[in-house]
Amino acid sequence: MGVGTRDETAPSVLSVNVGLPKDVAWQGRTVHTGIWKSPVAGPVTARRLNLDGDGQGDLAGHGGEQRAVMVYQVQSYRHWEQHLGRRDLGYGAFGENLTVDGLPDDEVCIGDRYRIGEAEFEVTQPRVTCYRVGMRLGVPEMPALLVSHRRPGFYMRVVQEGRIRAGDPIIRIRTGPGALSVAATDALLYLPGRDTATLRRALAIPALSPGWQQSFRDLLADAETTAPAWAGFRTLQVTEVVRESASVTSFRLAAPDGAPLPAADAGQYLTVRVPGAGTPAPVRSYSLSSAPGDAQYRISVKRERHGSVSGYLTTALRPGAVLDVAAPRGDFVLADGTGPVLLVAAGIGVTPVLAMLHDLAGGDREVWWVHGARGPQEHPLAAEARALLGSLPRAHEHVFYSTTTGRITRATLRALALPADATAYVCGPSAFMDEVRDALVALGIAADRVHTELFGARSPVNPGLLDRTRPAPHPPSGPPGRGPLVTFARSGLAVPFGAEHGSVLDLADACDVPTRWSCRTGVCHTCVTSLLSGEVGYSPDPLEAPAEGQVLLCCSRPESDIVLDI
Repeated sequence: MGVGTRDETAPSVLSVNVGLPKDVAWQGRTVHTGIWKSPVAGPVTARRLNLDGDGQGDLAGHGGEQRAVMVYQVQSYRHWEQHLGRRDLGYGAFGENLTVDGLPDDEVCIGDRYRIGEAEFEVTQPRVTCYRVGMRLGVPEMPALLVSHRRPGFYMRVVQEGRIRAGDPIIRIRTGPGALSVAATDALLYLPGRDTATLRRALAIPALSPGWQQSFRDLLADAETTAPAWAGFRTLQVTEVVRESASVTSFRLAAPDGAPLPAADAGQYLTVRVPGAGTPAPVRSYSLSSAPGDAQYRISVKRERHGSVSGYLTTALRPGAVLDVAAPRGDFVLADGTGPVLLVAAGIGVTPVLAMLHDLAGGDREVWWVHGARGPQEHPLAAEARALLGSLPRAHEHVFYSTTTGRITRATLRALALPADATAYVCGPSAFMDEVRDALVALGIAADRVHTELFGARSPVNPGLLDRTRPAPHPPSGPPGRGPLVTFARSGLAVPFGAEHGSVLDLADACDVPTRWSCRTGVCHTCVTSLLSGEVGYSPDPLEAPAEGQVLLCCSRPESDIVLDI
C-alpha cells in the first residue's frame, strides 16, 4: 500500500522514522548502512547529532551535526509511485527521518529555519547522492533520478534540541540568506550549466554545510584549471641518461623535433608507456624532478627489486630511445604565497619536492628541506638540492640517514621547531606520509596546509563497505575477457574488459584496483579519473559529462584500448 495523504495546506510532519545501521549483502560484499528507517509512535527527541534511536553506517557522508535529520516530502513519494509504478513505498523508504507534507525542494532554501514541536532546525544541504538509496529501493539508478527529477530531499541541523512527533506542524521562523533553494543547490553541484556567480552566492550562505562549501570551492578552482597540454600520449625522445645514486637514474626527455615542451607545474608527474618493457607496453607514472621552466622534462626512476619496468628503464634505456608520454598532470603542486614552505621527502619521494625547490630557488621565502634516505650512497640528487638551498637566504636543510642518524619521526620533527604557519608538501611511502601528516598537524600546522603525493594508486573511497584486507591489484578471476585492454596505470595492471563487467568500475572492483565512488550512476563525479588514451561510451549517460580527458568509471565501458590514471 502506498503512503497516505493529508489535506492540510500548512506543512506538517507525517511520520518520524529511525533505524540503526545494519550489515546488508550487496554485489558479493557487505555494506554497513542505516538507510533502512521505520516509523515510530510517540515523541522522539531531536538531538544535535541525531534523533534518539537513529544512526548512520557511514558518518563520512551521512549523520553528524550538519546532517542530523533527513527530510523527504510525501509529494515526492506520490511522484515516484507513479514514475516507478510502485505501491509499496512506506514512510522511511527513502532513508528520511521526517516524512513531511509540504516543504518542496524547489521552495525550501539553504539556511531556512523551522520550528517543529519543541525543536528548532536549520536547512544545511541537499541529500547526498549515494548508491545506498538505490540499494534500499531496488532501483540502482535512483541516485541519478533524484537529481534529474529535482527531488533530492534535504538535511537539517538541530539548532535547539527537543521532542518532535508525527502530526506536529512545521513553522518557518526564518528565511535563509541568498534565496538558494535545495533543488537549485543540488543542481549547482550535480548538473551542467552552472555559473561561477551562483557558486559564489552559495558560498556566501553561512548555513551551507562545510562539505558542500568545499565542493563548490573545488568547482570554482576547476573552472580556472588549465587542461593538460596535449591529449593522450605523444612520443618523446631520451636525450640524456644520468646515474644519480646506486639505485636511481634520471632521464631527460625532449620533443624529437627539438621544439620546447609545454611548461609543467612544480610537483606534477608524467605517465609513461614503455615499449620494450613488456607486451602490452606497460604504463607507469613518475614525478618530474626538473625545474618547471626547463625546455626538457626530467624523470628520476628508482630501480625496484622486482620492478620489471624500472629495471628496464635503469639498465636498458639509452639516449635516442623513445617513450610514449602523457602530458604533465597532478594537483600536488606548489601554491603561490609568501609564507614558509616545508618540503619533506623520503627516498625517491624527493623528486616532486625537488621540482618545487627549483621553483623556489632565488626567491626570499623561508624554506625548510627535510629529507630521509638510507645512507649517502642512496641519497639521489643531494648535491643539486644543496646548491638550490644555497641560493635561498632563509633555507634550513635537515637530512636523516636511517642507517646512522635515524628516520624522520614525530620526535625529530618536533625538535626542528618548524614554523606553525608553514605550508607543507610531503612525498614518500604511504605510511611515511601518514605519519608525517599526523605529526605536522600535532605540531600546530593546519591540516589543510599539509599536502601529500602518493606514487601509487590513491586511497580508495568506497562508502559503507566494511573494512577488508585489500590484496594487490590482480587480474579478475575466471577466463580473460575478450574486450578492449584496460590499463590501470598507477596500479601497474592491464587486463581485457569482459562482457560480465557492467562498467569500468566493475572491472576495477574485480581487480581490487583502489577506486573512489559514491553514487555509481554518473551523478556525483567522485569516480572521475584521467583518461590518458582511448575512447569510452556511457550507459547510462552521466547527468553531466566529465571534462575532456576525464572519464566517469561508474557508467563507462571501453570502446577501444584505454589507459586510466589509477
